[in-house]
Amino acid sequence: MVEHSGLDIMCLNKYCHSSSSSSSSEHDKKIFSKLKRSMSGDYPRKNAEILSGQYGTNVLLIGAALMLAIAHHGPYVKEEHLLSFITCLMILQLIWMMWYILVRYRQKNSSTEKDVHATTCWIRGGLTLLALLSLIMDAFRIGYYVGYQSCVSAVLGVYPVIHATHTIAQVHFLWFHIKDVIKSFETFERFGVIHAVFTNLLLWCNGVMSEAEHFLNNHKRRLSALGYGNLTIVHSEPHCNCTTSTCSMFSSSLYYLYPFNIEYHIFVSAMLFVMWKNIGRTIDLSSNRKRLVTKTQGLALGPILGLIALASTIGILVVYITHVEESLQMRQSAISMFYIYGIVMLVFMCSASASGLLIYRADHMPLDTSKNPSRQLDTELLFGSSIGSWLMSWCSIVAVLGTNSSPPYRWTNLIYSLLIVLEKYVQNLFIIESLYRQQEDGQREDPELPAAPEIFSVTSSLAPPYNGIINWAYETPDRPCVTMENEQEENGRTYRCPRKPSEVPLPVGNKVGEPPNIKRQILKNIAIFLLMCNISLWILPAFGCRPQYDNGLEQETFGFSIWTTVLNFAIPLNLFYRMHSVASLFEVFRRV
Repeated sequence: MVEHSGLDIMCLNKYCHSSSSSSSSEHDKKIFSKLKRSMSGDYPRKNAEILSGQYGTNVLLIGAALMLAIAHHGPYVKEEHLLSFITCLMILQLIWMMWYILVRYRQKNSSTEKDVHATTCWIRGGLTLLALLSLIMDAFRIGYYVGYQSCVSAVLGVYPVIHATHTIAQVHFLWFHIKDVIKSFETFERFGVIHAVFTNLLLWCNGVMSEAEHFLNNHKRRLSALGYGNLTIVHSEPHCNCTTSTCSMFSSSLYYLYPFNIEYHIFVSAMLFVMWKNIGRTIDLSSNRKRLVTKTQGLALGPILGLIALASTIGILVVYITHVEESLQMRQSAISMFYIYGIVMLVFMCSASASGLLIYRADHMPLDTSKNPSRQLDTELLFGSSIGSWLMSWCSIVAVLGTNSSPPYRWTNLIYSLLIVLEKYVQNLFIIESLYRQQEDGQREDPELPAAPEIFSVTSSLAPPYNGIINWAYETPDRPCVTMENEQEENGRTYRCPRKPSEVPLPVGNKVGEPPNIKRQILKNIAIFLLMCNISLWILPAFGCRPQYDNGLEQETFGFSIWTTVLNFAIPLNLFYRMHSVASLFEVFRRV
């Protein structure tokens, strides 16, 4: 009996051990299957965003490291290495865009969701114009290479050809696919789109660096002419003679086209970033309806003042560029003229933005809180790009208050810098509040957006001939009753949905016009005026009117190297801010 009991106990222990082993093995199998699913299937959306974001950031940092090495002008890393790297990135983006277009062509029978807020026709039209100017710049680069091909690297000839091909393909992609909401191959597509985003950012950085080096060399030449020594001017001309007579023309013309190429790439990267954020997103059809405003009645004061500002800007630009190269007295008068012009312009812009905000405060329209990646990016870019000019302005304020020298433009520089800070602050508030305002009903919807599904009335020969069968439960002000075909004819009679009293057209003789909305007209004039003022303030620094290099106050306080570093960081951001404000203000004009 004792042995039997012992055997039973041993069997019981063995059974318990096997049971626990099986439960642990089942637990391990669950963990393994879960890990297998996560590795073999699609990554979660947040993980895919992080992985692709890190990939794009490192691509940009590799390019930034090459640019810093080139800026040192050492013997080891040259411009050809950077251009080779960028060319490889553009080729990879071309391959991805071709693959994406072919996949969409094979899936043309299946409907693709669209985000109507991602872009508009006028933005794509503007980018097409910038792309055409970039193609002209590529043609100049090719002509420059042909003249010096005996002593320069072949990369300088391959790069503009690939860049031109990349530009044409990218414009096609922007016109036909930038609104797509990707739902297939999401992880792979995230890497493709983010690769395109950071490729364009790297092209933007390369253009900014080339333009900054050009302006810095011009600034050093002016300082040398005024008697300042110990300034090294970098000569980038090849060490051979040009075989054509147009090399100097091509070289000098490039720098007038750089601003357009720079703006093209930064805007494309922003639009592609919105596409990247839309991958895997579920579109809310109720908020995916864009409205347009085509009425321009009451537009008078805003365009007139804007044209005056634009014309005066061109005059200031011409006078500044011609006078800043002359004697010290003419140079100081040109800088003083710029600051006085800027003060007047900024005072009017601050007043216009503040007036718009007061109108919004008086009108208690609720804000639109629906999810909109494009609008959120607009807000973030406005704040982010404001940092550059704010930094430049506060450095100027410190320099004016701390210096002992008293040039004629000292205090105008102080007032101008303070107004720059205030103007961006107020204008940002006006643009963001305008973009987040709910639109009034009754405005026409975007024709690019397909109509939302309607609840149709049902008619038949057995139904009463005057109205058919109407499902009044689905009849709402936003979804009027319609028929399968606007009219149905049967037995010579036409059946239609009944009209509401408000839908019955008035007699032609008694038609009452819509009374003009004074607030809306004022806001439209404000938006147009601010738009043209921002174009004016973009033109000046883009084409060489940069008194921050020439006034000398900041350079005395911070030193030559530190101040030029601040300017190389701040001026590109300021240029982008002005052009982005133009796009945002035009959107405000359409929404008001």
